[in-house]
Amino acid sequence: MSSLAHAPEAHGHVDNKFNTYVAIAMLLAVITGVEIGIVYIPIAKWVIVTALVVLSIVKFMYVIFYFMHLKWDKPFCTILFFIGLVLSAATVWALIALFQAEASLPI
Repeated sequence: MSSLAHAPEAHGHVDNKFNTYVAIAMLLAVITGVEIGIVYIPIAKWVIVTALVVLSIVKFMYVIFYFMHLKWDKPFCTILFFIGLVLSAATVWALIALFQAEASLPI
């Protein structure tokens, strides 16, 4: 018997992540197209902003979990990533609150 008969490809058990990456890339492209299309729909601004935020969060999660490999990493690495994300978001929020338009007006 040849060594090819024992290969995982011979039994159909290929752990090929390429197809997963291509499928996710196509999904991200579709979501981006939907985001672009939503901007041109004549509906209330709050609906547009809410839809764009939700779609952006979905895209962000797909990117960090698949393309940044957090899905296959240890949970500790994922926790560290989200701690850094929360700290950076809090810093940006604090800077925006600190430098609001009213604070920059001349006296």
